[in-house]
Amino acid sequence: MKKKLLMGLASVFVLAACGNGATTEESDTIKLGGNFELSGGASAYGTLMDEGIKMAVAEQNAADGLLGKEIEYISYDNKSEPSESTSVATRLATEDNVVAILGPATTGAANAQSPAVTRATVPAILPAATGDSVTMDGDSVLEYVFRVCFQDSFQGKALAEFAQTDLQATKAVILVDNSTDYAIGLSDAFKETFTGDIVAEENFTAGDTDFKAILTNIAKMDYDVIFLPGYYEEGGLIIKQAREMGIMQPILGPDGFANSTLVELAGADNVDNVFYASHFTPNSEDPKVQEFLAAFEAEYGKPADSFAALAYDAAQLVFDAITTADSTDPQAITDALAATKDFEGVTGTFSFDENHNPIKSAFVIELQDGVEVGNSVVEPAK
Repeated sequence: MKKKLLMGLASVFVLAACGNGATTEESDTIKLGGNFELSGGASAYGTLMDEGIKMAVAEQNAADGLLGKEIEYISYDNKSEPSESTSVATRLATEDNVVAILGPATTGAANAQSPAVTRATVPAILPAATGDSVTMDGDSVLEYVFRVCFQDSFQGKALAEFAQTDLQATKAVILVDNSTDYAIGLSDAFKETFTGDIVAEENFTAGDTDFKAILTNIAKMDYDVIFLPGYYEEGGLIIKQAREMGIMQPILGPDGFANSTLVELAGADNVDNVFYASHFTPNSEDPKVQEFLAAFEAEYGKPADSFAALAYDAAQLVFDAITTADSTDPQAITDALAATKDFEGVTGTFSFDENHNPIKSAFVIELQDGVEVGNSVVEPAK
């Protein structure tokens, strides 16, 4: 999930005291850092991720921690600003002496963080930054950057294949947020894969609230599906206004739809025949998934979404790497991360490819009356 970042006003949120300058091996605790959007435009994502990690840390500490030490989680608010993300990463790596950084949520903030973690030689694990090049510097892989989510090109192609195969669509309309690279990249991937006709392509901008003009333009056109690459804020309003205008074709969206606010903005009665790409489904029968959901609900009094699940997996991945390395040295952890094979998380089982991307499946979630009623699995290309 990549997002055009907005200004936030909340102050820095600290979960633990700053480091004392001791080396990682000498410290009495294993310090992990969190760089998340706890305020500002992406806070709906970052807050849930931060909560997922806090729960994972608490569970691990209750199980005697790691390597005989307690885990100390230090988290700061990057305010949904790329420049602040850089500052947070630098502070975590050089002042707090963390052995790994979890986050941030969005691709823009992740890209801003990368030079800082590279200079500090501290690994960063990105739960949900889906931009295709986020782990790369040109043609070279960024040694210290990993992610646990699939890429934008994969979900764009997956949604095009779903439209053709599952919905039997031969004609599509695209409504694209032309202010974000996230939406533009998704649109490009969809168009490259969809073999039918693109009847129309209409643009809007993040922050828009009235979409009647572009919806009027497509209302009387002949098409089978609407592809809407964007985020829940605009997506929810577009769904509401489209349904109220009598536009009833299926609507496809990306992982940016995976927030309960989408249904709140659209109104549950309007959220019929809506499908979106997701990293996770709460309807999974996997005991690991159900245990995670029950624990999150008990801890926070609300259901976990895919972003909480991705962050929980990111934390578990770091725990696994520390255990495998039998060390809290950041380089040893980095090497163990790169060698990860068949990691079993709540968002699926995956190994890393040579570019530090997970090889994993995607779900396409079906919503009727605002509730998930089914899902389809899209496997990565062999």
